[in-house]
Amino acid sequence: MTIRLYDTSARQIRDFTPITPGCVSIYLCGATVQAAPHIGHIRSGLNFDIMRRWFEYRGYDVTFVRNVTDIDDKIIRKSAEQDRPWWAIGYENERAFNDGYTALGCLPPTYEPRATGHVTEMVEMMRTLIERGHAYEADGNVYFDVRSLPGYLSLSNQDLDELRQPAEDGETGKRDPRDFAMWKAVKPGEPSWETPWGRGRPGWHLECSAMAHKYLGSAFDIHGGGIDLIFPHHENEIAQAVGFGDEFAHYWVHNSWVTMSGEKMSKSLGNSVLVSEMTKAWRPIVLRYYLGTPHYRSTIEYSEEALREAESAFARIEGFVQRVVEKAGGPVEPAAEVPPAFAEAMDDDLGVPQALAVVHTTVRQGNSALAADDKEAAVARLAEVRAMLAVLGLDPLDPHWAGESDRSEDLHGVVDTLVRLVLQQRESARVRKDWATADAIRDQLNQSGLVIEDGPQGPRWTLGPR
Repeated sequence: MTIRLYDTSARQIRDFTPITPGCVSIYLCGATVQAAPHIGHIRSGLNFDIMRRWFEYRGYDVTFVRNVTDIDDKIIRKSAEQDRPWWAIGYENERAFNDGYTALGCLPPTYEPRATGHVTEMVEMMRTLIERGHAYEADGNVYFDVRSLPGYLSLSNQDLDELRQPAEDGETGKRDPRDFAMWKAVKPGEPSWETPWGRGRPGWHLECSAMAHKYLGSAFDIHGGGIDLIFPHHENEIAQAVGFGDEFAHYWVHNSWVTMSGEKMSKSLGNSVLVSEMTKAWRPIVLRYYLGTPHYRSTIEYSEEALREAESAFARIEGFVQRVVEKAGGPVEPAAEVPPAFAEAMDDDLGVPQALAVVHTTVRQGNSALAADDKEAAVARLAEVRAMLAVLGLDPLDPHWAGESDRSEDLHGVVDTLVRLVLQQRESARVRKDWATADAIRDQLNQSGLVIEDGPQGPRWTLGPR
């Protein structure tokens, strides 16, 4: 068994070899908490949640660090615009992110450090970088000298002579416009911390280098994030960490975007779809299916039609699970191992689409067993399906999703009673051979969003796709 991952730095799929046998260390760039999350933000968390679950299934002990960027230029601008404390905005949105991760079934990280809690580590890193000639102070700012580090830009594969480094107001005193800020001198009304170079606040890139070192040491296995972070953020993280003396990440894994009309989903474009609103319109487990089942390196083009298709596809899985549980007369435990074809797909760069195809094939086999009244085969297929869905975080019988069922249990009971009354009227019409009335009742139920299936045990209803 070998897990293989696409490594952005190598530009190819590589066999995964952990630094410490049996252990995996992952650092994921988490939320910048200037606003509430849209589904594009949460996709990254979902993709790496599935990665983590697969490593754990394969027997690894996983340390998963997902940071919170609770101070940066965007948060400070929001503070000025809203006339609210920067920390209040950050905390409010941090909670919104965590609510979103939890709603969509992401396991909590091993550690979730905030940037503002690690200024001491940042100052230590800057001091060492200055001593080693990789950084310098100017006008209270501290900059990284990009020319001092051979190999700079190897992750993004850019030409240093053509580089255009993003910069903010107040970044004065640079020796070279390509140098980037690690520390920014204090401005009136902004938060600041004391350093040997005067009061100021950290730059975005420095925060992650310091926190990754704090929680995972000088070398760790996987650094993750969205493709938009490759440059400048991840490139500059590497520069700081390597200049400090760390090996840093051995693998770089990046997920793609959720887009709308071909553009990256972002607040600045005004095309974001907030998780808090989406979970009111769609079941969270359906959102997880929609966001988590495409390959992590493929772009998702958002549309309600695609969401409806995801809802319909998951309903087929969920309907099978419910039917077998009813047939078995009680819970069916997940199998100890997933089918080999599922494992092969997941080992190959987390091939979730191919793995999901195995899920649906197994569901079809289980449905055929149900139709043949082969209870033993149906139960065996459900055990396999539950094992696979657990890896994807999509097992509808998992306690996490029980709340979804609990909230709708009373309403479901009421609807079930009413539908059964109507089905009894339909059955009476069929006994009388009044086929027109029986068909009319069925058509009306279908138009209301219910799907009626006639079986050996009598008619059964389920909710159809939207």
